[in-house]
Amino acid sequence: EVQLVESGGGLVQAGGSLRLSCAASGFTFDDFAIGWFRQAPGKGYEGVSCIISHHGSTIYADSVKGRFTISSDNAKNTVYLLMNSLKPEDTAVYYCAAGRFCAAEVGPYDYWGQGTQVTVSS
Repeated sequence: EVQLVESGGGLVQAGGSLRLSCAASGFTFDDFAIGWFRQAPGKGYEGVSCIISHHGSTIYADSVKGRFTISSDNAKNTVYLLMNSLKPEDTAVYYCAAGRFCAAEVGPYDYWGQGTQVTVSS
């Protein structure tokens, strides 16, 4: 059974940091790109970042460049999203997803986690 389980969300003040984790199981981790998306209340999904773990390629949305860092631990089948200098506009439910390639749209992603809430207070 394919599973993606996010953790690490919470409430943080503006300027603070959080590290999200996405633990994957049930598929060959190295064969997939792992992306992070977020959905703020009343808005659609926004692609935040993506990594292709077997060669380390990463992409970031302009809104998070320089503040967020994506990384992977292939031995643990886990992808991390380190979020620094958080802003109230980063408040959203954050999802990780697995797909055949990195993309900013949700379409190419086959598997999704249940999401973790990140709330940034001003």
